[in-house]
Amino acid sequence: MGHSAAVWDHRASLELTKDWNGIDQVVLRNPQGASARVSLHGGQVISWRNDRGEELLFTSSKAILKPPKAMRGGISICFPQFGNCGSLEQHGFARSKIWTIEDDPPPLHPNDSLGKSFIDLLLKPAEEDLKFWPHGFEFRLRVSLASDGNLIMISRVRNINGKPFSFSFAYHTHFSVSDISEVRVEGLETLDYLDNLCQKERFTEQGDAITFESEVDRVYLSSPRCVAVLDHERKRTYVMRKEGLPDVVVWNPWEKKSKAMTDFGDEEYKQMLCVDAAAIEKNITLKPGEEWTGRVELAAVPSSFCSDDLDPHLNFF
Repeated sequence: MGHSAAVWDHRASLELTKDWNGIDQVVLRNPQGASARVSLHGGQVISWRNDRGEELLFTSSKAILKPPKAMRGGISICFPQFGNCGSLEQHGFARSKIWTIEDDPPPLHPNDSLGKSFIDLLLKPAEEDLKFWPHGFEFRLRVSLASDGNLIMISRVRNINGKPFSFSFAYHTHFSVSDISEVRVEGLETLDYLDNLCQKERFTEQGDAITFESEVDRVYLSSPRCVAVLDHERKRTYVMRKEGLPDVVVWNPWEKKSKAMTDFGDEEYKQMLCVDAAAIEKNITLKPGEEWTGRVELAAVPSSFCSDDLDPHLNFF
């Protein structure tokens, strides 16, 4: 009886809707009024609102909202590659596929469903995917909204192939910010990073925080489990906690690149910052039957929070 009550409880806070292209979306809500909206196109979180109804994710006003194009904004799933290499489309195919809702996924840790509104999605390769990336896999994604409004995403990739395969991965997360020049990222100081604006040359971060006055496109390596994005003007801090994802991508296209992107407004770079939990520098390799898990938990808290409060030893999940 207890199990069915728990199922009802998390289902009661779900709403299934369709977008104007007829693609299914799932809206998660918590009792305090926070919400998250997930599109089955790409398994993409396209909205995350706090209990005051304020949108925490950026989506471009010029975003193309029609498959198979991935939408510019929210949190997209970059798999089986991040970036652009080989015969695959940029950032891989997962973000342009239609995912299915999975009613009875293999169990996660009990804490992963306790007190949370959540949805489980599943992606398997289609015939055309196997032509470009010939590997059998099952990709399970759980998106949860906790009672405190935190957004949690758990990705599980299983190799159901007869041979090993490798992939890279990122939760491509577009945070909404008041003004990019007022924002700082803490938790990545002193780390090495690959600079995509300099042919992936390796540098060491010198600042006591990352601030923005021009285009930034970097992969920070071997990063701590917790990173903070401080929005001075809004007095808001985004806290990202992660597991199984050693790297962090920091990206803002700035003015020139914004004007060159058809699905991005010329001035919108001022209102967004991408900080992605990722596994890019070293590919993840799975033997037949093996499974990888990558988790991220996002919180939006008042800005009295600072990264001195980040204890890397705490078990957040």
